[in-house]
Amino acid sequence: MSVQERKERERAVRERLIVATARELAEQKGWDAVTTRRLAERIEYSQPVLYSHFRGKREIIGAVALEGAAELAVAVRAATAAADGPRARVTALARAYLDFAVRNPAVYDAIFQLDGGLPYAQEDTPEPLKDAFAALLECLGEVAGDGVRPGLFTEVFWAALHGLATLTRARRLPPEDTERRVQLVVDRLAMV
Repeated sequence: MSVQERKERERAVRERLIVATARELAEQKGWDAVTTRRLAERIEYSQPVLYSHFRGKREIIGAVALEGAAELAVAVRAATAAADGPRARVTALARAYLDFAVRNPAVYDAIFQLDGGLPYAQEDTPEPLKDAFAALLECLGEVAGDGVRPGLFTEVFWAALHGLATLTRARRLPPEDTERRVQLVVDRLAMV
């Protein structure tokens, strides 16, 4: 292995460590607790080393968002692949999405709530974000209905799930009715 290859590998390892540490700290204490100073202390590198990877917290949030979007896509595809028939797939998608939001609140915020400097719904949207949407579209496109663009239907269904996830987490909706809400969204929006 050349010196350059070793340096690139070490840089990639450091970058993964920064992202993993930011994610862990955010999940434990919230995004307000994630500062470059705290991250530098936790990973035992200086702040200038951290800044050599990310210009600041915003870029770190963006990196966590991209990692989380990839994980969300995997979770949705795994859940829908195991389901039999359109109704079961849509229900599995909704449950997987809401479960992801509950299990990964800081990551969910990085993807959908915080400014990570990432463009959404544009030509230059990063691939992990496009793929997370594609994972939803793959399932929801089949139930969009006649005369409804599958992408548009997916946006509306996703917005309903996002609202449920956000309102439940903010304790604006009682969590014990989550399953009933999932069934209402599936029954009324997907009509399968």
